[in-house]
Amino acid sequence: MHITFADDPPVFDGVDLELNFTALVDGQPVVCSITVEALEDHFGAESAREEHILPAYEQGRPRIRAVCAEVLDDNGGQPVVLRSGLFRVTGMEPK
Repeated sequence: MHITFADDPPVFDGVDLELNFTALVDGQPVVCSITVEALEDHFGAESAREEHILPAYEQGRPRIRAVCAEVLDDNGGQPVVLRSGLFRVTGMEPK
């Protein structure tokens, strides 16, 4: 399975308090998300406001994408919601 990420900017979903971004699994788009809670807990977002979560996502993008790719590989390329607890799992915590 070949996993890359689109260069499109992430899209804030204020209803679900998630930031959506696109992974490409074997060239096919798969919409993935990271929760605002995860961005606050692990990437320094000050609040759930879009102007706080977008910079946190950009700062954490390499780590977010690495964890997302690992989950996509494990789940066969299905959509992923990255929650805060996932970043606490052994091997997925930033080094």
